[in-house]
Parts: sequence; C-alpha cells; structure tokens
Amino acid sequence: MSRPILAITMGDPAGVGPEVTVKALGHDEQYKTCVPVVVGDSEALRRAAEICGVNAQIRSIRGPEEARGEAGVIDVVDLGLLKPGGWEYGAVSPLCGEAAFRYVERGIALAMEQRVHAVVTAPLNKAAMNLAGHHYAGHTEIFADLTGTKEYAMMLTSPALRVIHATTHVAMREACDRVTKERVLTVIRLAKEAMEMLGIEKPRIAVAGLNAHCSENGLFGDEEKKWIAPAVEAAKAEGICADGPIPPDTVFVKAMGGMYDIVVAMYHDQGHIPLKLSGFKMDPSTGLFTSMSGVNTTVGLPIIRTSVDHGTAFDRAGRGTANEESMMDAMEMAVTMAAHKFSLN
Repeated sequence: MSRPILAITMGDPAGVGPEVTVKALGHDEQYKTCVPVVVGDSEALRRAAEICGVNAQIRSIRGPEEARGEAGVIDVVDLGLLKPGGWEYGAVSPLCGEAAFRYVERGIALAMEQRVHAVVTAPLNKAAMNLAGHHYAGHTEIFADLTGTKEYAMMLTSPALRVIHATTHVAMREACDRVTKERVLTVIRLAKEAMEMLGIEKPRIAVAGLNAHCSENGLFGDEEKKWIAPAVEAAKAEGICADGPIPPDTVFVKAMGGMYDIVVAMYHDQGHIPLKLSGFKMDPSTGLFTSMSGVNTTVGLPIIRTSVDHGTAFDRAGRGTANEESMMDAMEMAVTMAAHKFSLN
C-alpha cells in the first residue's frame, strides 16, 4: 500500500499534545504505514522529546512534500509561533490557544489542498483558544466551519465499541431540543458512511433512546415516539440496517457483545461514558492512566480527521508521562480511512 501523508497538529503547547506526538513518532513501526508530518512548532517538539526521552531529529520543513517519512526523523511544518521558554506547561494562555488554533487551521488547509491525505489532531484547550479570540466549542466545530460542512457528527471508537453522536457540545436542555427526526436520520446515514470507510459493507446500526427505558411507553417523555422511531423507520426505508430506539442502559452492552457495529447516541455523555469505560484504564495507586485507547473522528467532512480521545491534561503536562496509545490509534484510523478514500491499496 502507498503510504498516506498524515498532518499531525500538535495541540496546545502547554498540554500533553507535543508529548504524545513525539512519543507516538518514537515508534519506528508508525513509519511503515504512513508519512507523518507534524504541524506545529519545532521548539515545543524538541522540548517534548527531551522531556520524554525520545531520541529523534526534529526537522523543520516548508511543506509536506519535503517530508522524508523516515523513522528517527520527525518532520514538522514549523509555524514559528513559540520562542524558547516562551510558554508554561499547564497554564491556560491566549498565546498557546492562538498557536493551537493556527496549527489546526494549517492542517485543514493542507488537507483541502490535497497535500495530505488526513489530519490527526492532538488536544487543544477550549478556554485558551477562546481567550485567543477563536470562539469554538472544540475541534469538531472548527473543522466543520473551515471546511464549510453543515451536516457532521462526532464518532468515537475503542477496540470494543463505536459510538456516533446526534448532539455533542451543548447544554443538556439544548441537546434534548436538538434530537429531531431529521438530525437522527442524518447521523444514522453518517454512521453508515463511516462504517463503510472502515470496510464494513452492511453495518448494523443501533439507535439509542433519549429517555430512561425509551420513555416506557410515554411515561417519561415522548421523544422516542415523535422523533427517534420515525428516523429509524426512514433509515430502514433507505435500505440501512438500523434498529431502535433501544434503551440506553442496554444498547452499549449489546454493541460490545457483537450485535451491532455502531451505536447512535443522543447526547455527549451518553456516548462518551461507555466509550471511555471500554477504552481507558487507570492505576488507582498512582492516578495515572495505564491505557487510553480511543479515537475521535469527525464524520461528514470533505477531508479525513481523526483525533486522540482525551484532553490537554494540563495537570500532567511537562512530565513525560503522557500515554501515546490514543495518538497511535488515531493515526491507524486515519491510515485505514485514507486507504479507502484514496484507493491506496
């Protein structure tokens, strides 16, 4: 297979993004499947490599066309936004928020220009980004805005579970209002599209209810009857293998048991909690994560975007203890989707 070029945006410099980036690229096997190109600042990457004990050359390049794709060499499109010692780990700052936004902006531009096959994002800090004047709820909304995408959804995957969300970064009261037949049907279609990009030809899609016990025949609400069930029926009429609404307290167990390929969740925590329970593990004696397996993918964009499924972890930044597993998973997902989209096999 031809190796896809991945633009890796290194995230907020004050967080663990640079650390998980250099640690992931410290694994030689990553270079067997892709040509990674970091979009960020060489100064932050050098500092992260030193902290993490990663022995690699940090090589500044002007564009992805100059990337070598060689183990031991981390190629970086250097935006030059940081000076040595010019930022502090673990601190929310407009400087770092501005830098993180600019890395993402450049990564999106490279993908839209078809100079890279996919964008993989390390975490940014929403507060820092908003302090810098970029008023977005997160990566998903940035990608949608800068690519002109109207219909999109967040998909999370772990080795045991896949979840796609009808709503994400809004208050719970607003999330309930956003659960409409049109939105649920759109997300079912996006779920089908995403699964097909992962090589699943006839995906089995479970659709969760919104209320406890799917409203118990109207005792706890009527959203299932008014909006969710009609969306499922409309999807079936299109030939999509959709099932639901299914009570939220059992649908994820069924999916993990192999009955479904993906679950359509109605709101942020409904999907995030089971996904992270299935992919994250923590050592209670140290408070450190021993496994952080999970990938965030924005579905519906004209470009491929995957991401780590964790935040900036300001409380642990600069220590070299950040877990790179999620970054490696995100790169693997991007490679799979790029191979399908660009026929690289």
